[in-house]
Amino acid sequence: MIALTRLNGHPVIVNADLIETVESADDGTTVVLLTTGNTLAVNDTPDAVREAVVAFRRRIGGAA
Repeated sequence: MIALTRLNGHPVIVNADLIETVESADDGTTVVLLTTGNTLAVNDTPDAVREAVVAFRRRIGGAA
């Protein structure tokens, strides 16, 4: 699980295993598409999301 920040400033915890794609939107926000079909618009940059996923995988001992 990784912590991201919604556009309204509230934190959201996301299952990193469900992330399918991470895209930068034209307005500067980041859109996270989950394998469930849900999308999240967050303030975190795509690089920050990627780094959070890598750090999570390292913490649990999985491949990054």
